[in-house]
Amino acid sequence: MIIIKTDKEIEKMRRAGQRLARLLDELLPKIVKEGTSAEEIELYVLKYVDEVGGIPTFKGYAEYPYATNISVNEEVVHGFPLKEKIFKYGDLVSVDCGITLDGYVADSARTYIVGEVNEEERKLVEATKESLLIGAKQAIIGNRIGDIGHAVQEYIEGQGFSVIRDFVGHGVGRKLHEDPQVPNYGKIGKGPKIRKNMTLAIEPMVAMGDWQVKILDDGWTTITRDGSKAAHFEYTVAVTENGPEVLTSLEYNSL
Repeated sequence: MIIIKTDKEIEKMRRAGQRLARLLDELLPKIVKEGTSAEEIELYVLKYVDEVGGIPTFKGYAEYPYATNISVNEEVVHGFPLKEKIFKYGDLVSVDCGITLDGYVADSARTYIVGEVNEEERKLVEATKESLLIGAKQAIIGNRIGDIGHAVQEYIEGQGFSVIRDFVGHGVGRKLHEDPQVPNYGKIGKGPKIRKNMTLAIEPMVAMGDWQVKILDDGWTTITRDGSKAAHFEYTVAVTENGPEVLTSLEYNSL
């Protein structure tokens, strides 16, 4: 069942979203660097979430043991924030996390470049972020969920990359995962109708090579089967009368 939020509920999600946006847009870019460990990021996030009066949404969700997913290079999603995961020059580091504040969730992800990468890897990161904006712009009243996925897929494949199909975006609100699912592929005019005050976590996951993935023995960490690098960006988006509103970015608001 798709849960339509009230304006007051969206305001609560907006407050959570702005706190999460500050973490991902402003603070973590200064910390994700050569020589930093994924565990250090995890501990920083836990401290920050506590300071802003929130709850780390991921920790304990479906028995996941951490507050963050930190995925490096061929890791697509759900990477563990381990102390032995030390960032190296040229790494692509995706950080995905959520904050629950006053009972409502904001969910978001960014991919950071450590040092410098080659032109194709930089293009991957930039294209993944751009595809998120392109997809989010389709989150308008009267459209269909398939319009979002189609827009993401068309753009990404036009750039020579692949959208991951095994994991998708989702509704978000009181719970981290609500209906509907929001794939990063699809057909125009298909899927549930988009209505005012729906709140969606739109999250393109993109590989340089093939889209197929496999899950490692820890039961969570997901990597590309061909070992190609991947990128991941995510916003929590509210559907308003004035168009999509990004709740989890300091850079963007209305699209």
